[in-house]
Amino acid sequence: MNLRQVRYFCAVVEAGSASSAAAALYVAPTAISMQLSQLEAHLGGELFDRSRRPMELTSLGKYFYPRAKELLSHAGRLDDEARGIASGQRGWLGIGFVRSVAYSVLPAAVRRFRESCPDVHLDLVEALSEYQPERLRQGRIDLGISRFIGSLDPHPDLDHTVMLDEPFVAVVPVGDPLAKQRAVTAAELSRLPFIHYPKDSRSPFGQQLLTALKTAGGDPRVAHEAIEIHTALALVGAGLGATLVGRSTAKNNRRDVRFIPVKDLELRTKLVMLTRAGDDNRLIATFRDAMSATCGK
Repeated sequence: MNLRQVRYFCAVVEAGSASSAAAALYVAPTAISMQLSQLEAHLGGELFDRSRRPMELTSLGKYFYPRAKELLSHAGRLDDEARGIASGQRGWLGIGFVRSVAYSVLPAAVRRFRESCPDVHLDLVEALSEYQPERLRQGRIDLGISRFIGSLDPHPDLDHTVMLDEPFVAVVPVGDPLAKQRAVTAAELSRLPFIHYPKDSRSPFGQQLLTALKTAGGDPRVAHEAIEIHTALALVGAGLGATLVGRSTAKNNRRDVRFIPVKDLELRTKLVMLTRAGDDNRLIATFRDAMSATCGK
């Protein structure tokens, strides 16, 4: 049994006769008859009662017709979806991301991507940078948006694309005297307790922030540890201390904190897109372009 036989059978049912179906399909009536005979031989029974005029479906034909229509519908969707995936317009894309981009560059990048690929399903998975490589290797995500401090230590089986290279800014409670300044020093920032994040044994990020502040002349005292950045921002907003974030994070709409440059802190952070080396998925390239446009590259 093949799709042509099924399609011809359904056409005969809907047209009322083999000759009418042949005209609708622009094929010879003999082609219709031959395909129907082969289909019936394969099924082991007749689909039409040919002793009646017009022909009527047999019990086998009545069983087969709705299921044949469903099969053709599935085949049509499969054809459309496969062509869409091949052209990069449809499909599924798994995106791992660090929480700091959730309220900064990621939403805008997703909007740009959906303008060109509205039928693609996006599976957004929050994951720290240290966990994204293994998720890529496992096929759980197709690309990762990671954040790193200092030089990259690239994985040989992954491609690394720097999307953004930015300085850190201080985050202080809106009611603190430091919030009135245009910039602060590392020493001034250290007057407030430090909110350390992320609280994860595999991430050196928080310790790197503390080391950088000490190098710049500060003396940070860790008062609280947060699992992720937005908990840290909430703790700052509650007046429990200060922290550091990448400058793009300052685009979020919190009103209980102030984001201020740290004039003697030279530390920078890179936002990096990770993908499997050699992956030719067109959707990845489209999303990379959307991220690049959002990050101003």
